[in-house]
Amino acid sequence: MFPGFSKEGLQFLRQLKRNNDREWFQPRKEVFERELKQPMESLIDEINATMAKFAPDYVTEPKKAMFRIYRDTRFSNDKTPYKTHVAAWFKRKENERTTAGGFYFHVSPEAVYAAGGVYMPPPDQQRAIRMHLLDHHERFRKLASNKRLKTLLGEMDGSALSREPKGFPKDHPAGDLIRQKQWGWGAELDASLALTPKVLPEVVKRFEAVAPLVEFLNEPFLVRRPRREMYFD
Repeated sequence: MFPGFSKEGLQFLRQLKRNNDREWFQPRKEVFERELKQPMESLIDEINATMAKFAPDYVTEPKKAMFRIYRDTRFSNDKTPYKTHVAAWFKRKENERTTAGGFYFHVSPEAVYAAGGVYMPPPDQQRAIRMHLLDHHERFRKLASNKRLKTLLGEMDGSALSREPKGFPKDHPAGDLIRQKQWGWGAELDASLALTPKVLPEVVKRFEAVAPLVEFLNEPFLVRRPRREMYFD
């Protein structure tokens, strides 16, 4: 079982937060590779092995699951070049875009965070999910009311519109759901968990609890392959 991250790994992230520039990072890149990147890939491997039992379509190769440490600063006022956490995203194999439903976790000196759902979807995906909820809101509510889900991940989070989006009916039973901008559940755990083998089961059991909702939210995006026509002489 994954033994946990090293104290040196979390200390590296603390120092990076105080020295977030290339001059500090580049001479210490080997430390990042050894204490954070390699252990993170090992942890992802073990998460994949467990997810194969309850979410096989979301098993993701470690190099594709793990986010790069480099920040995209093109559209941000914050120009610091590095993230101060290590993170991974597990998406459904059929989904080409990472903004569809999936599972996420990160490790930082402040917390271990585990989550699942759809975050920051583009307008076309928002609309697809809202249309799906109009017809299937009762099933969604049943999944979201699961006691284990609430115990491990709490209530659905994310911001919402003040009124129904344009083109959607008012006073619909799914009104509160279609006003959501994102649909996700997450839990922040103590950072010290990252230093122990328990980080693996604690992340996995939260992924397992939210898995039915992640799959529900992905239903509008599943690839519909054309049916093969049968021809007979």
